[in-house]
Amino acid sequence: MKTVSNCVEDILITQPYLEEALSRNIINFSALAIELVEPISKMLKKDVKPGAIMMALRRYNPPVTLGNSIKMKRVIQNLGDITVRSNLTDFTVKNSTTLIDNHAKILERINKEDKLFYAFTRGIHESNIVVSSSLNDFINQHLENETFIAVQENLSAISINLPQDNSKIAGLYYHFFKRLAWEGIVLYEVLSTTNEFTILVEDEFVDKAFTAIKRVKS
Repeated sequence: MKTVSNCVEDILITQPYLEEALSRNIINFSALAIELVEPISKMLKKDVKPGAIMMALRRYNPPVTLGNSIKMKRVIQNLGDITVRSNLTDFTVKNSTTLIDNHAKILERINKEDKLFYAFTRGIHESNIVVSSSLNDFINQHLENETFIAVQENLSAISINLPQDNSKIAGLYYHFFKRLAWEGIVLYEVLSTTNEFTILVEDEFVDKAFTAIKRVKS
């Protein structure tokens, strides 16, 4: 049978910012309890008093183990270099039977210029090519028979080198997303490999995003 504590946990898990504010004791428990009366009453299908909710809030412990917390701290302290690349364009095209062949021609050109930025992601229905804007005309020419979904210029990429064991740490990316969200930074695209994490932002956000990520590292 579901309890008030179960309902509080369900709500907080889906609202990590609220959960963190509670753990740091920077939120008014009484005011939050009153705000949660209606949703928890609906979840339990009966009237619930604010006092019961406030008690559940005070007893709530975030589901983060000590071991993971220690690992998280170590990984963040050992983040590698932060690299910024500007003058990028993101092409989103619909997947087709000819896209791979056309993409292969683009790769031949990119291989001749090792200083160009390039990233390719293939999804179920669409693919993304992120390249240095100097190749815009070349890309448009070789994909002229493809269906473009979106093209965004004036982008910058911020890449962070991650420690080797980062894939075993729950919640690592959350620290980046949380800081960027708090700063009001809109992410245009997110790319990652096993040990590298890259965000794409419009040029107007790049300085602010770089500073925000440095704060995570520090």
